[in-house]
Amino acid sequence: MAFGAIRADWRRAYLLTSGGRARRVAACLSMPGFQAVAVYRFGRWLLEQPLAVRVPLEPLYRVAYLLVQVLWGIELPRRARIGPGLVIAHFGGIVVSERAVIGASCNLSQQITIGVGGKGAKGGAPVIGDDVFIAPGARVFGRIRVGNNVAIGANAIVHKDIPDNAVVVLDPGFQIVSYKGNRCRAAPAAAARASARSAS
Repeated sequence: MAFGAIRADWRRAYLLTSGGRARRVAACLSMPGFQAVAVYRFGRWLLEQPLAVRVPLEPLYRVAYLLVQVLWGIELPRRARIGPGLVIAHFGGIVVSERAVIGASCNLSQQITIGVGGKGAKGGAPVIGDDVFIAPGARVFGRIRVGNNVAIGANAIVHKDIPDNAVVVLDPGFQIVSYKGNRCRAAPAAAARASARSAS
């Protein structure tokens, strides 16, 4: 499965490049997003191997995973379940929970989070369908389902289920969520008492 998935990842990354064959191959190999996905696939494959294979190769995976995190800012843990054909076109600030599920032929952009939200029985990470595009700055979190063929726009915050074929965008404006203010209620009263004492 891992090798079939990496072939699908390669095909989709290859389509993003241009020029002759050698140039396109070099572009794919140097693409940070493809490197991150390749390390992820290697890590998944390693989990399925016998101990005799895992022990000598585990340090290699851990070093490669750390390098992807430090150099490219991509956190793609091998415990996450990701279908074939994943494309990360740009790098930086990409965080995927190890509890997330992502379908086939999805696109992840820079500065996105697919994370855990909620507590107890309501807690969890998203299950994302096939052919989903997540634009820069989007946040998708909680125990939710995102359908197939969905586009999530830039900086959108998604914390509820999204049906198939939906296009989700950031709702402009604001919403008042509390009337508790910016300070503790006791602070103004304490300041008034201190002022009265100093005046006397």
